[in-house]
Amino acid sequence: MTGDLVDSMAKWQQTTRPASLDSLLDALGPLLPVLDLIPNAAIFIKDAQARYLLANQTLVERCGLKSRQPLLGKTSAEVFPAQLGPVYTAQDMKVLEGGLVLESQLELHLFKNREPGWCLTYKWPLYSQANAIIGLIGISLDLQSASKTHPAYKRLVAVDEFIRQHFNRPLSMAELTAIAGVSAAQLERYCKKVFHLTPRQMIHKARLEHAHRLLHSDMPITDVALHCGYTDHSAFSRQFKALTGLTPRQYRQATGQD
Repeated sequence: MTGDLVDSMAKWQQTTRPASLDSLLDALGPLLPVLDLIPNAAIFIKDAQARYLLANQTLVERCGLKSRQPLLGKTSAEVFPAQLGPVYTAQDMKVLEGGLVLESQLELHLFKNREPGWCLTYKWPLYSQANAIIGLIGISLDLQSASKTHPAYKRLVAVDEFIRQHFNRPLSMAELTAIAGVSAAQLERYCKKVFHLTPRQMIHKARLEHAHRLLHSDMPITDVALHCGYTDHSAFSRQFKALTGLTPRQYRQATGQD
């Protein structure tokens, strides 16, 4: 269901050219009660200054709010924790200022209770009839459970287990395809169907989940990197920031470990 929703939003964004954001919000207003019923997808529209103009109930709850009104007119930097919100707003500005399209971005988020959660985030710029960027529309999907009905499920579970057992060393596609007994292209396609992630994202996810646990200890960050399969600290920091928006040290501070 959520996959179809993302496809529909992407197509709608490509074809819709509103006269203004106000006219767009007027048109979408009747749909908001429907968007509120989607429990695992935070859906939003922001203006050219990255301020929320529309937010569904899932996003309201993710922000730890009881109602929608306190969220509207504010940026992520004003709503989310101090060390996290500016990261999300900086990402918004890349969409608004540069026309960046963000699709299937695997992200490790920290919610209000400081518990981590994996999301796939999508953001698209909104263009006016004059072809100017006037805002953005986005959706952040909670990572879904594996689809057990897929014919290749059992073989892919073996791939997932192998990744979880060996993430602390370099992993090759040749190893993974040998376990699944399929080609690289098939493995990529099947993993997206079953786990909603590419094989590479599955490796990153396993490593970052372990890093999250280790960063809750007093282990030096250089040692955390080695335990998670990274050959050097800088490579670990780059990958960690790409998926969380924070460096390992900032993440440790955000979770109250420093």
